[in-house]
Formats: sequence, C-alpha cells, structure tokens
Amino acid sequence: MKIVLLDRVTIPSHIAIPQPHFPHEWVEYERTSPEQTVERMQGAQIAITNKVMFNREVMQKLPDLKLIALLATGMNNIDLIAAKELGITVKNVTGYSVVTVPEHVIGFIFNFKRSLTGWYNDQLSGKWSDSKQFCYFDYPITDVRGSTLGIIGKGCIGSEVGRLASALGMNVLYAEHRHATACREGYTPFEEVLKHSDIVTLHCPLTENTQNLINKETLSLFKRGALLINTGRGPLVNELDLLEALQSGQLGGAALDVLVKEPPPKDHPLIIAAQTMPNLIITPHVAWASDSAITTMVNKVRSNIEEFYQTGK
Repeated sequence: MKIVLLDRVTIPSHIAIPQPHFPHEWVEYERTSPEQTVERMQGAQIAITNKVMFNREVMQKLPDLKLIALLATGMNNIDLIAAKELGITVKNVTGYSVVTVPEHVIGFIFNFKRSLTGWYNDQLSGKWSDSKQFCYFDYPITDVRGSTLGIIGKGCIGSEVGRLASALGMNVLYAEHRHATACREGYTPFEEVLKHSDIVTLHCPLTENTQNLINKETLSLFKRGALLINTGRGPLVNELDLLEALQSGQLGGAALDVLVKEPPPKDHPLIIAAQTMPNLIITPHVAWASDSAITTMVNKVRSNIEEFYQTGK
C-alpha cells in the first residue's frame, strides 16, 4: 500500500510518527495546499492528515483511496457523506487529549483568578521597581476554591475538567442541552448554568445546534463579570459578540485556544484586542498538544491503519 502523510508540520518535529508494520510505501509532505492534494494522492490507498480538506470533488478524483486516517478527533475537513458513498473509510482518534486539554483549562482558570497576565506584563515595563511600597494591587486576586464552574459538554474531556475542578474545591455544574425539554440527572438547565457560574468552559462538539452557542443573547445571561473559556471549537462562540461583552464588562474575561479562522488574520478584532486587554488570553490551538498526548495520538493513528489493513474497516 502507498501511504501519504500530507501535513507533517501539524505534528512537532521532535515527535516521531510510527509507520505501520505491514509492507508499504511511505511518502510525507510538510504541508499540502488544496491545489496539491489530488496530485500528491495519486496511486495512494491511505491518506494521513490533520487539516487537509477532502471534499466530494477531491475524493472523486482519487479512485485508489481507501482510508483517510486523521491525526485529530475533529472530522470537519472531511465530507463524511461523500466518503461513505465512495467507499472510503475515515478513522479519527479520540481520547488522546483527556489529560492535556483539562490541564490547559485549569491553567487558564488560575491565570484569571490570580491575574497572572497583568502582573507579568507589568514586569516587562518595570512597574514593580517604580512602586512606592513592596507590592501593589492593580489587578483582582480571587480564590479558585469556592467558585462555580459551568461545564458545557460532559464527554471525556468535560468530565475530567470537572474532576480536577472538584479536587480544587470548585462547585461544578454540567449544563443540559440548550432548549432541552427535560433535565437529565447530574445536569443543570443550560440557562441556570450560565446565570450561576463564575467561569463557563466549553467542551461540546461543533454541530448545527451548537454553532454560535455563545452569542449576544446567551452572554446576557452570564453573571456579570464571569469568565469564559473555549478550548473546543472556535465557531461555538460568536467572536464579535464576545468582544462586545468584554468591552462592556458583562464578561470579566475570556481565554480562547480556538478561533473561527485558524490561523487568524493579523487584523482579527480579538487578536488586536488581546494586545491591550489582560483579561483576554489567546493561545494558538495548543491545548491538545502536550508531548504525551501527541505521542498517544500518532500511535493510535498507526493502530487505526493496521486495523484497516487487517479487517478492511
């Protein structure tokens, strides 16, 4: 079999990507543009990719393609309906980020509650040295213990965030689906979670029902000054509504590891705002990317490929 890795650059260079044990031809590219995909996949049975797009038009031009092995959980870059109709198997990887994403979320929480970004930025300008006393109080410092964390999404990542938060003494609320007619045991109605949480963190999948879940209307339900964390998918949040809520003080802070467009343009309103707002933290979609998580992921990708080779599924 010919196997083509289309975007090696999406995996850190110091982490080896293990190849399957069966006989094969292995070809890899650092990155692949949409115009290069069909040419590079000619004669290949297996594609490995993180973010390269496979729409119906592309897959129809690849009669030898049998498997798309994703270096990711999300499958938004694959036309799954077309793949099924064309007899192309798509395998993603789940569970590899169950440690790293929750730890990133907890890091965001401590950053907010202790105002670490504000203090750090001050030291770049020598502000402490100019102080008239041993300390100063320009930023709020509040306790993590006793605060209420609202979690939207109770999968493996959301549940682990809740476990860590409970261990820190936080009160944890899991949100029921918005517009649900009944509330399941262990959940709290969606609107109630927004109203009572000091921090809301997003861990739900991106679907038609969750796109723009956090918008002007839902942000108005937040406790004034509450915090929002998004390490899920960028389109879960209406970005302009979020910025307006930050500027008005309705939202006390936001920490984002994902945006609607990635990488964002330099003139993206949130990117510009983050340069002067210490209560807006943006990391470049790296919550998933601890070394141990990525090593687990690439090993699972090899397992997915070998399973397909052995079973055709």
